[in-house]
Amino acid sequence: MLVQSLLRVSQLGSDHAARKAGLSVEQRRVGAGDKEVGVRVLRPQGRVRGVVLDIHGGGWVIGNARMNDALNVAMIRACDVAVVSVDYRLAWRAPIGEIMEDCLTAARWLLAGGMPEYRDLPVIVVGESAGGHLAAATLLQLKRWPGLLRNVAGAVLYYGVYDLAGTDSVRRAGPDTLLLDGPGMVADLRKLTPGMSDAGRRQPPLSPLYGDLGGFPPALMLVGERDPLLDDTLRLAERWRETSKVELHVVPDAPHGFIRFRTGMAAKTLAAAHAWIRGRLDESEAGRA
Repeated sequence: MLVQSLLRVSQLGSDHAARKAGLSVEQRRVGAGDKEVGVRVLRPQGRVRGVVLDIHGGGWVIGNARMNDALNVAMIRACDVAVVSVDYRLAWRAPIGEIMEDCLTAARWLLAGGMPEYRDLPVIVVGESAGGHLAAATLLQLKRWPGLLRNVAGAVLYYGVYDLAGTDSVRRAGPDTLLLDGPGMVADLRKLTPGMSDAGRRQPPLSPLYGDLGGFPPALMLVGERDPLLDDTLRLAERWRETSKVELHVVPDAPHGFIRFRTGMAAKTLAAAHAWIRGRLDESEAGRA
């Protein structure tokens, strides 16, 4: 795809930029069971308090593990974490079920001690947009391995898609939602799930909103007031609160993808996310003391 090719060209200096920021950079293939997936590992030179499993967005059709480098470098500096970004296959190469399997494979590898030097450290799962969907779906699938799920100290979910049939806010979204519109989103969700009925699209873990969220870690959920995915986050937060703690931020006048804009709104939101992650790391350290 042209957009994906242009993205790769724009990232040609990404390794150098990360190393200039004082980080080590590693691309590797990791596995769990009979599955393998690529990951990109960013590590600081100093103390590491935890590990972030990062799942990028891009509507399941564009993006890669380098896509969040700028966000991840800032998070590493603010939170003293290492970051493992999942290089999952995209929807023009693999069906959604296999994309979800890629993310699960990376999570299982990491949580089972795939990085021995960080084996006893807390893991935070972070996902944005389509990555938010994949992060929540990964947690649902981890319920098959309760010991691994217990190793997840928290989840940070930015404006994810949690109902693949489309929530009410998606279906009624008009031009004032800016980056996304309702008819286009519903059509894209149908392309992602060909041959399915809406009832089928709402089956978990495909649609995390309808899954059993028992045993989930505390979560921070963030969404813009003008995002057509607003209902996805509001409804998931309501369900998540039935079994675990949720901190919900609805950002006034913010559209989809707003953390990528160079605005005070984005800076404030990212600072809040970093503070929340540090809080989860503090709690984990206190529990181990």
